[in-house]
Amino acid sequence: MTRELNLCRTALPFLAYVDAWYANLPAGDLATLVGDQPERVAIFSIDLINGFCTIGPLAGPRVAALIPGVVDLFTRAYALGVRNFVLTQDTHDPQAPEFACYPPHCLAGTPESATVAELAALPFADQITTIAKNSLSSHLGTTLGAWMAAHSAVDTFVVVGDCTDLCVFSAAMHLRLEANALNLQRRVIVAAAVVDTFDTPVEVAQQLGIMAHDGDLHHALFLHSMAQNGVEVVASL
Repeated sequence: MTRELNLCRTALPFLAYVDAWYANLPAGDLATLVGDQPERVAIFSIDLINGFCTIGPLAGPRVAALIPGVVDLFTRAYALGVRNFVLTQDTHDPQAPEFACYPPHCLAGTPESATVAELAALPFADQITTIAKNSLSSHLGTTLGAWMAAHSAVDTFVVVGDCTDLCVFSAAMHLRLEANALNLQRRVIVAAAVVDTFDTPVEVAQQLGIMAHDGDLHHALFLHSMAQNGVEVVASL
C-alpha cells in the first residue's frame, strides 16, 4: 500500500531549511579554481540552445536568462587559460522515446537544436566541442566518453546550463558517481547562478492536462541533492 503524504504540513521545516541553505551558498572564485593549471579544468554547458531559450514548445525566459552569465563565465575562463569547453545539446531523433514525456523538441537539423547565438559568437567558438545527445543524459549514447578519455588530465568540471533537475543533474551526478566508482580524485562544481529549470504552475498544468513543475522548488531541491552527494554547489563563479 502506498504510504500517504501530507507534505503541506510535514515538509515545512525542511523547506525552511532549504531556503536558508540556498541563501547561504558560498561564493566560488573562478580564478582560484583555475589557478596555474587551466588544462585541468573543463566547463560543460548543458542545453543552452534555441529550443530551450528562444523558440519551440520548451523555450522559456528562465533558461534564456542564463545566457549572459554563461557567456561571461566562458569569457573569463578563457582569459584565465581554460581551453576545455564542451556543449552537450539536445539533438533529437524524430522518434525519440523522450517525446512520450515531453513534446517534440530540438530535432536534429532544426534551429531549435542550434547553440544560442551568444555562445556561437564567442571569438573562441571554433575551439568549443559540441556533443549531440538524444536524451537527458550527456553521457549515454554520446561521444562525451571519448572526449573524456582524450582529456584525461581534466579533473575539475564546472557544469552550467539547464535544467537543474534534469540534464544538469544527470551530467553533474554522472561525473561525480563515475569518479566515486573508479576512485578518481575529481571535483564537480555547479554554480546556482548559471543553472535553472522551467516552471509550470499548477493551474497551467491543470488547464493543459500535463504535470505541474515548480521551478524554484525543483531548482533548489536538486541543487541540495547534488550537494548531498559530493557535487560542490556554490552561489556563483
